[in-house]
Amino acid sequence: MRRIDVLWFSTAVFGTGGVAYLICRFALGLDGTQAGIWSQVVLVGVGVVAWVASYLMRAFTQTMTYNQQLKDYEDAVLQKRLEALSPEELAQLQAEVEAERAAAATPPE
Repeated sequence: MRRIDVLWFSTAVFGTGGVAYLICRFALGLDGTQAGIWSQVVLVGVGVVAWVASYLMRAFTQTMTYNQQLKDYEDAVLQKRLEALSPEELAQLQAEVEAERAAAATPPE
């Protein structure tokens, strides 16, 4: 996250807290202390729910940092192995892949 993103996010959080306070104070008619308490309840409750939801979404879609690093590593290893193949081995591998694709495209009888 860039610094400007952190600044915008922080401003949005404080702004949301302020708006929640003003709503509790003037629209709902609570005194200052009660409005502060309820605005914090709303702000923290929404923040925790949003964080848990984003965590669960990343966990279920497998886009967490560890999973992404593991995928990048596996891709790099496969790329390095592919680069190390001789032209004959590469041609043989391509023939095998084409044969598997043809077998997969043919419907079973």
